[in-house]
Amino acid sequence: MPSHADISFITHWSRQAACLSEDPELFFPISPQGPGQMQHEHAKAVCRRCPVRMQCLEYALNTHQAHGVWGGTSPDERAAAALARAGQRAGA
Repeated sequence: MPSHADISFITHWSRQAACLSEDPELFFPISPQGPGQMQHEHAKAVCRRCPVRMQCLEYALNTHQAHGVWGGTSPDERAAAALARAGQRAGA
């Protein structure tokens, strides 16, 4: 469970997110392929212009977000990043 300080940090950066003016469902397409591909690409385009994209991605990785577009990444991209992080820690 996040500490009070963690929640304050989350609240701080999320108030600057480009996605605040978007429908939250945009960031949870059924699939990045087929019919959901256009929705997936639109969500990633919003993320590309977001000033807090890296904080969002860090939050998603730290909290193991398994669904949706976070910080401009798909669930598969975040899983790969988490594996790479784990490999770096193991090699350190």
